[in-house]
Amino acid sequence: MNWTLRELQVFVAAVETGSFTDAAIELHISQAAVSRTIASLERGVGFQLLRRIPRGCEPTNAGLQALPHVRRVLGEAERFERFLHTRHAHLRLGYAWAALGRHTAPLQRQWARQHEEVELELVRHNSPTAGLADGACDVAIVRREIDGRRFGSVIVGLEDRLVAFAADDPQWAGRRRLTMAEIADRTVVIDLRSGTTSEELWQHAAKMPRFTETTDVDAWLDVIAAGRGVGTTAEATAHHHPRPGVSYRRITDGPRIPVRLAWWRDERPPGLADLIDAVTRLYADSGK
Repeated sequence: MNWTLRELQVFVAAVETGSFTDAAIELHISQAAVSRTIASLERGVGFQLLRRIPRGCEPTNAGLQALPHVRRVLGEAERFERFLHTRHAHLRLGYAWAALGRHTAPLQRQWARQHEEVELELVRHNSPTAGLADGACDVAIVRREIDGRRFGSVIVGLEDRLVAFAADDPQWAGRRRLTMAEIADRTVVIDLRSGTTSEELWQHAAKMPRFTETTDVDAWLDVIAAGRGVGTTAEATAHHHPRPGVSYRRITDGPRIPVRLAWWRDERPPGLADLIDAVTRLYADSGK
């Protein structure tokens, strides 16, 4: 069997208009071209689809049976066209926990002014690559090491490490800063999939904290707000996820967190260079 989308389009137009002449007018081609196309389609599928009648044409029994299948094929083709348009008109920026913190809105506004032809779309995806490995985004914001064999990446900024705790914590509620040693006395809530906290932060410390695991930032915040643990995180989380009942404070001796943009090494998306430049400038201008 051999047929084309164009042949299917002409067949549907002929059925819907009821004549080769009207189908030709609708498709802006000649009546002869409609006749040739229908004949080619019928040869390709191996049976007659339309019969001539005095007032135009009508589908044969086989044509009626084929029609819903043809409509589905054309519908899928149209959806594929929309997907292709979206791929060129959108740059999907993935993140797992927080996007770029206080730089997120300025980036979106700046991008909209300077790149009217490409929409920057934020995509939240709780995975180690913020959706990059799953095809959910074109570029990912990551704050942990990423597989350099598969992905290209560049550090665009550094963020302070903060501690999050219940706002009514009896020991810390009035504190402005805390230390890694003080945090080690508490139960620390972590997300091993995409968080930035692990026992490695205390590998050279005198004491290792107790750990409890959660699956995403919302669950992490729920546990902390309930006073069942504390957490360390990048400062972007405080901007992206303010939560009543949760306070954020800077850790004086906490290692700063590199912020990376990552992409598939063999598939640099259009606009990547501009995106890297824009985000790097935002962090540089803020001194972070």
